Amino acid sequence: MSMEGKICIITGANSGIGKATAIGLTKLNVTLVMLCRSKERGEEAQKEIIELTGNKNIDLFICDLSSQKEIRNFVPEFKSKYDKLHVLINNAGVMLSKRDISIDGFEMNFAVNHLAPFLLTNLLLDVLIKSAPSRIINVGSAAHRMGKIDFEDLQRENKKGRPMGLYGSSKLAMTLVSYELSRKIENSNVTVNVVHPGLINTNLGRDRSSTSKGFARKFFKSPEIGAETSIFLASSPEVEGITGKYYAKKKVKPSSKESYNEEYAKRLWDISLEMTNL
Repeated sequence: MSMEGKICIITGANSGIGKATAIGLTKLNVTLVMLCRSKERGEEAQKEIIELTGNKNIDLFICDLSSQKEIRNFVPEFKSKYDKLHVLINNAGVMLSKRDISIDGFEMNFAVNHLAPFLLTNLLLDVLIKSAPSRIINVGSAAHRMGKIDFEDLQRENKKGRPMGLYGSSKLAMTLVSYELSRKIENSNVTVNVVHPGLINTNLGRDRSSTSKGFARKFFKSPEIGAETSIFLASSPEVEGITGKYYAKKKVKPSSKESYNEEYAKRLWDISLEMTNL
């Protein structure tokens, strides 16, 4: 599948896996839309990617994904400039071990890793369907296996538990609604898949201890390796029409047992609609 001229949005495209994915796709001559929180870091990365790839079709929008208002402001801005969207990569994420609350009053891991891609995807769905065949790629994590969906306590307010519990639960929520979306838009020629990028050394766990950061530097893989499966899912003809799957190392793998619970997925979908005022 030629990617030339295809319009791709990548969230969190200025560092780590997002930036490596942006570089990989820009080399395939896509028109890249970077969605970044920091204007300064976004502009720096945009300039660097243009210099590196020679592709000048790189656009930058500033949006803090922890704010639903900012997501709602971005979408009409994007649509006023572009009438097509072929690939949406929901890559941006946070991994916070300490409890933090978003501007909208949600636990921060849940707000950024689950509610933000849910809202953004739903608001862009009309243009994705109009541009079909198109692809939605949600960057998940194997940590979803450590997560739990407790409908009485979705924000895990009453959980002391492990730090990975907050992060893992937000990635499990994302995986459940990704599968639910793939069922809802089954015949639209828009595919939805989840990617586990692997254990990658990025600034994701920036509030970790220096020991665990040192461990990550030594044993975790580079962002380039982390980006490979996202690039493959965005561009490969091999995956045309494949939807509702979980990928790692460019192969379909099983996700956790809980992630396939359709009753949970439907219920979480409806709750997420309420939480995002959709």
